[in-house]
Amino acid sequence: MVPAFSSLSEFGALLRGAPGPDAAATQAAQARDVQLTKPPGALGRLEELALWYCGWRGDARARVTAPQVIVFAGNHGVVAQGVSAFPAAVTAQMVANFRAGGAAVNQLAAQVGARMDVVALDLERPTGDISLSAAMSETEVVAALNSGWAAVDPACDLLVVGEMGIGNTTSAAAIALALYGGEAVDWTGRGTGLADAALAHKAQIVARAVTVNAADGAGGLEILRRLGGRELAAMAGAMARARQLRIPVVLDGFICTAAAACLEADFAGALDHAVAGHVSAEPGHARLLQELGKVPLLSLGLRLGEGSGGALAIGVVQAALACHSGMATFAEAGVSGA
Repeated sequence: MVPAFSSLSEFGALLRGAPGPDAAATQAAQARDVQLTKPPGALGRLEELALWYCGWRGDARARVTAPQVIVFAGNHGVVAQGVSAFPAAVTAQMVANFRAGGAAVNQLAAQVGARMDVVALDLERPTGDISLSAAMSETEVVAALNSGWAAVDPACDLLVVGEMGIGNTTSAAAIALALYGGEAVDWTGRGTGLADAALAHKAQIVARAVTVNAADGAGGLEILRRLGGRELAAMAGAMARARQLRIPVVLDGFICTAAAACLEADFAGALDHAVAGHVSAEPGHARLLQELGKVPLLSLGLRLGEGSGGALAIGVVQAALACHSGMATFAEAGVSGA
């Protein structure tokens, strides 16, 4: 793989130079919407989704036909602090399960006709323990960002990125705390199912990680380097590549959204090509979505990760485009308009 960039500054320049939606396509889609055989606004957010999607794809009658789900996996040194109910070995075991087609996200991706890819990132080499030091060097975070960038299929037309990594809710909570402040307990959830005492300990580790890695003026990408994991960085790289290709993105849960927030923190509007697929049961997720101004499509109490909630939401986006692009206009149907 030839790296697309060799430093965080080069990655940032690519993100700043990424394109926006096609205004002409958006206008044409809006003109079509008001002619369809329905009262104006009757399909609610489905109409908004369709216009958003058509603008990014540059097609006033677009459809979703080639979605892609990518699951990135990484291991975290902070697991040594007892922040997870499961051992780090589970990460590699679940990667094998994904590749065998046995996980929930495999079923959900298949249900909506999505291509699914799994990218394991140096599982034998966990990131640094963020309660003691930075998670990654610049070289390491750039390598992970490049892995995510390269994993996006340019032929796909809707992207979901998910993750697997024991300990990564600790990393996500630390990122959220560093970006938006508050108290560690505001952002820290049970993750793999921690009991109360272990949850309190996890919140202490999150607070310590942010203190240890504090740096004046640190931006989102630097916070990602210090507090993230390889799979979080890879998700950010994939989302940035999708933006460059004008591929709309459906965000998954808390960890995915924390990775996305690092992009938005440095470059306002970096997530304009992304919608929130769902709001999870992790307590920090709703807070993160509020900070980003993203209203979730679904609220089903999910907290699995893996891209599962995002994959489920693909069907909502597909439905929005099926209605927008497939419905007859009043003239075509011979129906009297308003």
